[in-house]
Amino acid sequence: MESLKVKDYMTLQAVTFTPEMSLSAALDKVMNSRYLGGPVINEQREVIGFLSGQDLLDKLVKVSYYCQDTHIVSDCMHKDVLSVTSETSIIELADMMKVGRPKVYPVIDAGKLVGIITRRDVLRAIGKNIEDCFKHPV
Repeated sequence: MESLKVKDYMTLQAVTFTPEMSLSAALDKVMNSRYLGGPVINEQREVIGFLSGQDLLDKLVKVSYYCQDTHIVSDCMHKDVLSVTSETSIIELADMMKVGRPKVYPVIDAGKLVGIITRRDVLRAIGKNIEDCFKHPV
């Protein structure tokens, strides 16, 4: 199982945001995606933040109440982003994802965003390994 790598289970087409994007545009992207958040990237595809569904919820309640879309992604994104590389082991990532940690990690190689990996992806990798254990008795 130690040989399982993030690159084998990550999603290449992550929902991403730009720092100057309005929160209503960010909400639209989230609603058309299966993810509730994602990395905030600059023009060079470097991850400069992370926008979660919780961040959106907090600000958009105020936006909807006052009918003013005055906030942008950089106003509410998290600037300290936990990330992994495509070569990170699934076991190491599973350990990182313990209770209270992010459910989605940007995958960054050579300083650039190459995808994301979610808790569901990690569970899928572990589940596949468990299935393989029972197909090939020791």
